[in-house]
Amino acid sequence: MATLRHGSKAPYLMLALALIGIADAFYDSWAVYTGQLLWCPSPIDGCNTVASSPYSRIFGIPLGYLGLLFYLGMSSLAASLALDPFSRALRWIGLLYTGVGMLGSMYFFYVQRTYIHAFCIYCLLSGLLTLLLFFVANKHFRATRADATAAQEPGALAA
Repeated sequence: MATLRHGSKAPYLMLALALIGIADAFYDSWAVYTGQLLWCPSPIDGCNTVASSPYSRIFGIPLGYLGLLFYLGMSSLAASLALDPFSRALRWIGLLYTGVGMLGSMYFFYVQRTYIHAFCIYCLLSGLLTLLLFFVANKHFRATRADATAAQEPGALAA
């Protein structure tokens, strides 16, 4: 197996971002579950407007719950990538999973801006995290693909 030159820290960065996402989504989910108002700092103070809008649920499920599931899945995937960074299947799943998350976040940002006319700081943080997760997954995908190709070249030294 070749030594991983590039992106070796990517799964750990993905895990750290997923853990931040878990904390973010857990707080939102906890507030919805207990009926508490979200703490919302200025100047982005539309958290409760967004959380109480009809757009805050998909098939009756609060978006925070779905976000929590997304980040729990992401943390599991990142841990798996840390153990096997060259797994072709895991690298593809990571790229697709983070891509779907990023597209979902972009859509929910659009809904907040266009229909709700308010922004939630927790939603914006989640959107930033999914964007970062996608970029890190893409970097890891490219780096491990290049390393795996280099390792298969004739005369490459095995680690």
